[in-house]
Amino acid sequence: MASITADNESPQQPLAVETALQQALAHHQAGQLQDAERLYQAILQVQPNHPEAKHNLGLLAAQLGPSAQEMDALVAVFSGGHYAEAASRARQMTERFPRHGFGWKALGTALAQMGRHAEALAVMHKAVALVPRDAEVHNNLGRILQGMGRLDEAAASYRQALQWKLDYAEANCNLGNALGQLGRFDEAEACLRWATRFRQDYAEAHSSLGRLLKDLGRLEEAEASCRRALEIDPRFAAAHCILGDTLKHMSRAGEAEACYRQALQINPDDAHAHNNFGVLLQGLGRTDASEVCYRRALQIAPAFAQAHSNLLLCLAHNTVDAAALFAEHRRFAEKFETPFIANRVPHRNSRDPERCLRIGFVSADLREHALAHFFEPVLAHLSGYAQLSLHAYSNHILEDAVTGRMRAHFAQWHCVVGIDDAALAERVRADNIDILVDLSGHTAGNRLLSFARKPAPLQASWIGYLGTTGLDAVDYYLADRFFLPHEIFDGQFTEKIVHLPAFAPFMPAEEAPEINPLPALSNGFLTFGSFNHVSKLSPRVVALWSRLLRALPESRLLVGAMPDNGGDALVDWFAHEGVARDRLSFHPRCAMAAYLALHQQVDLCLDTFPYGGGATSNHAVWMGLPTLTISGGTPASRLGTMLMNHVGLPEFVAADEEGFVETGIHWAKNVDILAEIRSGLRARFERSAMRQPELIAGALQHAFRLMWQRWCDGLPPVALDVIDAQA
Repeated sequence: MASITADNESPQQPLAVETALQQALAHHQAGQLQDAERLYQAILQVQPNHPEAKHNLGLLAAQLGPSAQEMDALVAVFSGGHYAEAASRARQMTERFPRHGFGWKALGTALAQMGRHAEALAVMHKAVALVPRDAEVHNNLGRILQGMGRLDEAAASYRQALQWKLDYAEANCNLGNALGQLGRFDEAEACLRWATRFRQDYAEAHSSLGRLLKDLGRLEEAEASCRRALEIDPRFAAAHCILGDTLKHMSRAGEAEACYRQALQINPDDAHAHNNFGVLLQGLGRTDASEVCYRRALQIAPAFAQAHSNLLLCLAHNTVDAAALFAEHRRFAEKFETPFIANRVPHRNSRDPERCLRIGFVSADLREHALAHFFEPVLAHLSGYAQLSLHAYSNHILEDAVTGRMRAHFAQWHCVVGIDDAALAERVRADNIDILVDLSGHTAGNRLLSFARKPAPLQASWIGYLGTTGLDAVDYYLADRFFLPHEIFDGQFTEKIVHLPAFAPFMPAEEAPEINPLPALSNGFLTFGSFNHVSKLSPRVVALWSRLLRALPESRLLVGAMPDNGGDALVDWFAHEGVARDRLSFHPRCAMAAYLALHQQVDLCLDTFPYGGGATSNHAVWMGLPTLTISGGTPASRLGTMLMNHVGLPEFVAADEEGFVETGIHWAKNVDILAEIRSGLRARFERSAMRQPELIAGALQHAFRLMWQRWCDGLPPVALDVIDAQA
């Protein structure tokens, strides 16, 4: 009888073919495929036509998997970015080798790259079941989950990968990125630093570390990490972009611009690079170029909501066409709100009109930010109402002393950094919030896609954005009669406008110096000033200011809050308008005390248009300076009008550009009256509604109650005037 060597048998101890076949079948059934293969091949060496061994070896080939050459070829296709072809080849591989993990892993990864995340997730779970100890499979599963916004699950998958391969640099890097999105910054930094230790030439890990450090405000460290990434890979577009973001925050605008241009030269289809470059250009006042960047980003990535919000903010700085601006906001809603309307479910909040109301505030600016000067004063009084329970949803990773003060006024404080829009909406709904207030609008860090899901029965927008959200899901916009008179602005808002005694109170800086005498009395000429962000300046603004400066040839202009080299373009713009450089004084951004002290050199502030000054004009009033402004037809053009009316100085509000110049000339001829206004302006401000936060808080809580009573009665939102409500 022919014999072969079976398991645990030496060549000197032959075993029957039938016995070897039984052992091979046992190995095969137990999944010990290599042992089964060896025995089948041994049987066929003795009996080449053994039918069962031949058949089972064919089955085994399908289970053992593709050849090394096939796998290498598939990797090459994937690495070349041909994801559709890679998916097709991988799918064929899974049909031929259904129990081999490589094909499933490749298919899931290719589908994820094609944006087909739901399919990719199902496929990758199949791969995990086949090869549960494959670290790469767990890592790739984590990437898919992270792309779907399921960050906790993604982090768990990365940790599973690291359980099987502790020094897996890619998994450490991915875990660090996920933890950063979850707001677990210390853990995130540790993971990213481990990744750079395991692979010192790992450019992506250095770049990701740079992004995290930039977000944490550790800008010098962030710059070093980005530059290390670019030493390793000079053509790493994402690292150029993150370095640009970092340098922008360091007020090194020229270097930042070079970084963005380099990133886009390497990858012209990087939507985030176009968007971030647009933010830089907008900050430099180059709004036309900024708009081009945002529109290009949206052309590449139509679902890029932040780029669309940035476009809206840019247009508010750059257009006086109210109808066109409103239409663009409605396009935002059509794109980003419409998909959620059909899935909205009824709210279960108790319809008791007298009960304590749970009020939620959502913002990325609950910190040292211009918003705090308006929100914090009213918050301190609003929190004193027993019939209101205040809840904060903070969307910024940095917290400071201002954050600490604000936190004390909330019943609950939630950091929602890293929580996706759907999850935030579910949290708001679970918290039984009755009225949810947006404090960001279309500015950075907004969570309007959560509002679009209508998680609270009533929703409102306030302070953070000078205009409509465009969303039907937001019911009210809080303002005042000087800011948004109903007869002009009701048609520019999807929200119903609510008039409070003042749009918001203003809290002056504690370090503000005393008001000094009018400089023109000793100088013999007027010094105009502007402390607005350079993004609000434009050739058209400069042209109007220049008309005034030409009409008053002895006058001067002081411009504050300038970025590095930010004055170069302005000098050219003024020169084009016939205003010499020696009549201009530029001052960089500086600390609050020094910034306010600059006002002691100025007689009268000039407003920008179509986007006027906000906090800057309020600081100016506190320092005794009125602002010469134009009353425009868009919300962003009304702040100066609002402020001057609140302090009883409507004579500083012009109807048009001609009136602006005439009013400036008038005050140059009446410096004695201007000096009297200066000396008494702080007292005027103190008497205004804008310096009575308790009055505004009382009106606000009354407005909340009126909104709520209408909802309890099943009535739709309506415009409200809550001007004389008592606290």
